[in-house]
Amino acid sequence: MNVAEPSLTRAVVLLSGGLDSSTLLHYVCRRLGVGEVHALSYFYGQKHSRELDMAKWQAAAAGAAEHMVIDLGFFAGLTAGGSALTDPDIPVPDMQAVREEDREQPPTYVPNRNMILLSLAAAFAESRGIADVFYGAQAQDEYGYWDCTAEFLRRINRVLSLNRRRPVTIHAPFIAMRKADELRLGRELGVDYAHTWTCYRGATVPCGTCPACAERRAAFRELGIPDPLAT
Repeated sequence: MNVAEPSLTRAVVLLSGGLDSSTLLHYVCRRLGVGEVHALSYFYGQKHSRELDMAKWQAAAAGAAEHMVIDLGFFAGLTAGGSALTDPDIPVPDMQAVREEDREQPPTYVPNRNMILLSLAAAFAESRGIADVFYGAQAQDEYGYWDCTAEFLRRINRVLSLNRRRPVTIHAPFIAMRKADELRLGRELGVDYAHTWTCYRGATVPCGTCPACAERRAAFRELGIPDPLAT
């Protein structure tokens, strides 16, 4: 993997508790060797909080200096009608039910979520005197979101660079990586994927058919290894 990141001593990592962000957290702590990592997780009105339990576990496993969960529960009401992840009246679709023309911005997209979460993370980092924030955007194999693209990353960093005293830089080292490659890296880093949660539906076990589950299971199949959460 060719990822050029600066030499850091402190960083903020957005940690959802899923495969992407958990891999990222261990990457920042272990591969980049950042000594002081502050993990931020968000409750933004998503339909379940299973992933936040996993985020807590991963933050402890990676040795994060701090793990903060930020309550944005109001966001579900703000985005009512806009996302299957936050509106209880919009069902989460199966991957196979998402039409090809909708896959560039599927029903599971949450309006402006990453812009908001990254802005809050940048405010947190700036207040702590930390210059670098990481988030787990990656190149989805079957569908995608505009706020996980290289163009989005460039533009948000251009805005943040306007700061006259303490500019913060957003990093997305996996932004061009497929999930299988990300999983391969995580296994090298010793990430325990039994303590991650990817499914958009908050049942006792992953549904296996929603877009997030489909991507995850395809990655494990490509590497020829079992998903510890698969039933």
